[in-house]
Amino acid sequence: MKLATLNDGSRDGKLVVVSRDLVHYAAAAHIAQTMQAALDNWETIAPRLQTLSDALNSGEIGGEPFDQEAAHSPLPRAFQWADGSAYVNHVALVRQARGAEMPESFWTDPLMYQGGSDDFLPPRAPIRIPDESWGIDMEAEIAVVTGDVPMGIDEAGAAGLIRLVMLVNDVSLRNLIPGELAKGFGFFQSKPSSAFSPVAVTPDELGDAWKDSVLHRVIEVDLNGAPLGRADAGTDATFSLARLVSHAAKSRNLKAGAIVGSGTISNRDADGGPGRPVADGGRGYSCLAEIRMVETILNDKPSTPFMRFGDRVRIEMHDDDGASIFGRIDQIVEDSNG
Repeated sequence: MKLATLNDGSRDGKLVVVSRDLVHYAAAAHIAQTMQAALDNWETIAPRLQTLSDALNSGEIGGEPFDQEAAHSPLPRAFQWADGSAYVNHVALVRQARGAEMPESFWTDPLMYQGGSDDFLPPRAPIRIPDESWGIDMEAEIAVVTGDVPMGIDEAGAAGLIRLVMLVNDVSLRNLIPGELAKGFGFFQSKPSSAFSPVAVTPDELGDAWKDSVLHRVIEVDLNGAPLGRADAGTDATFSLARLVSHAAKSRNLKAGAIVGSGTISNRDADGGPGRPVADGGRGYSCLAEIRMVETILNDKPSTPFMRFGDRVRIEMHDDDGASIFGRIDQIVEDSNG
């Protein structure tokens, strides 16, 4: 089934069930008022939401027109947002571009940081930043929402506790990152609010595309209407989403509604190289930092600028029939001082 949160002006919005084609929705407040309430009582709530979903998709009930512009991120705020490194190729390019050796442990032990989760952006809301010089970048990723995850769970156990799958634009301020990391205490100011897809989807809804907790679909990233990335999320995934959930739960419990991200989706080129632009027949890039790394590797310096005020990023994923699975993240960068 597909679920969304309508932005009704409240902090946590209103839970709705969305039709498979994203055309209609059915109000679900009589079952659970919010997405978090549904996740808190998933075992009893999910079957009732599924019944409503079946009725909506069969035409038994008509529903209301679903407007993606009216959707908030499925969880407008969450108890946990942790982002990992499923696609180690991205990390390898970062290291190569600055001439640093790639630790072997990165291929067996995921990287992860804890992001801010109290103020997610709606998927069609602007990215408002006060200074272009901070190096504004998008990062197209897959994210999962969990149920209650016990500390020390293994990958197989974590796979069964993934409740929902969605897309995310993990906004980064690249020029703030070096100064923060130099302090030895991790990201904070360099990671502003992220935005998630209008719709969150249960894993069973993805069919064969969801295999071993990896989503085998192409993620589409456009910048100002031109294709930037067409990476296959099922290719070059060093770690599954379940492995990242297990990693996050090594020393703590995760509560229902925790969100774990894949990190930037990144593909190697067919010849094993760092990847080529879409215009040159490659799969392109899911963030601007990666194309800048490739430019540095090939030309000793980057030439692609980070996003500026007025730039527009679109992130979406389609099924085999060309239908949007999660809806579209579509954001314009704006000056927050204006």
